Amino acid sequence: MPTSPTRPPLPTATDTAEAVAPEARGGKLPLAPLLALSTAAFITLLTEALPAGVLPEMARDLSVGEPAMGQAITVYAIATGLAAIPLSKATAPWRRKRLLVSAVGVFALANTVTATSSIYPLTLVFRVLAGIAAAAIWTELVGYARRLAPPHLQGRAIAVTLAGIPLALSLGIPLGTFLGGLIGWRPTFALVTLVALVLMGWIGVTVPDAPGQRPGNRRPILKALRLPGVAAVLLVTAAYVPAHTILYTYITAFLDARGLGDSRESVLLVFGIASMAAVFVTGALVDRRLRALTITATVLFMTASVVLITAAGSLLAVYGATALWGLGWGGVATLLQTAVTDAGGDRGQALFVTVCNASIAGGGAIGGILLGTFGPASFPWTGLALLALALAVVITARAHAFPTGRTPSPSEPTGG
Repeated sequence: MPTSPTRPPLPTATDTAEAVAPEARGGKLPLAPLLALSTAAFITLLTEALPAGVLPEMARDLSVGEPAMGQAITVYAIATGLAAIPLSKATAPWRRKRLLVSAVGVFALANTVTATSSIYPLTLVFRVLAGIAAAAIWTELVGYARRLAPPHLQGRAIAVTLAGIPLALSLGIPLGTFLGGLIGWRPTFALVTLVALVLMGWIGVTVPDAPGQRPGNRRPILKALRLPGVAAVLLVTAAYVPAHTILYTYITAFLDARGLGDSRESVLLVFGIASMAAVFVTGALVDRRLRALTITATVLFMTASVVLITAAGSLLAVYGATALWGLGWGGVATLLQTAVTDAGGDRGQALFVTVCNASIAGGGAIGGILLGTFGPASFPWTGLALLALALAVVITARAHAFPTGRTPSPSEPTGG
């Protein structure tokens, strides 16, 4: 029988009692605070990707080219990745609700400036600030979800919290693009500000507070790489996320090359629906089937890549491949963040945010190189190679990173 993952050093009894919310001592999930956290995840991703849907209009109004305007997405992702570890250290003593509300407040400010600015450099500065705020939110979400849930439901709590990711992809971004065309991109960003302001009140009312770390309890984040399982989960992340990002970012070019450009919206809708289905399945089973779900998700995405390689111009085949891709992708954030937090606690989560955002930025860059050098047909081949690496790591890392029998670790004190 496989051994349980090696755990990070346990907090003292006092720290644990302070860090675990009273709701976690019951037998049910506290949905109101978990849905508030999910909305925070939704806003971070929506704010990051919304410029992609209104890029020509933003570029025209800010008097820059579309490639330059596209950097509004790039600088956000880079800021999130670079800020995760140092910000986690700097805010370690803060009370957790204060940090979360402050970060959402920065989103409200950044989106307000974006909605009103006519100065390109100023817009980029506040996009960077929004990316830094996203790092604060991402490093808190999983830890908060775990503290709010009883141990046997922690994976499900993480799934509810991270449902905001596929929701933003499947509904939020297309809706933002539609609103951008209907009322303009500036009012659309202003609406995101309004949602952020409402969310600040929601968090204040429903999400329980938790203390930061005491100075003597802080442990170096980078040393979490030495904990068994952490490096393996991060390697899977560094392979899986670019495989998705390359295809998703350049899906229009891929479909255009096959004469299916007019079906972009319907293809992305299929992807979104399948992703949401994966979220629900993952949420129901992650606490008992982490390893099996991770292997299944990877195989589904690999199968989708094979279909896309062989499907030529068949729209029906592309729909089928897209559904498999969505089923493989939708629950991955939950699976990987559950695995890395099991192995490395909150320090593992900070490392995950850094690697994940670096992988998003890297995937976009690699996709651009592939597009210019080999054409869009190279996307599924590249994805297949990356996913094969991810699958090999998941299969071999059965002792600590992706164990057959998952035993949730006690929550560390939050912060760095």
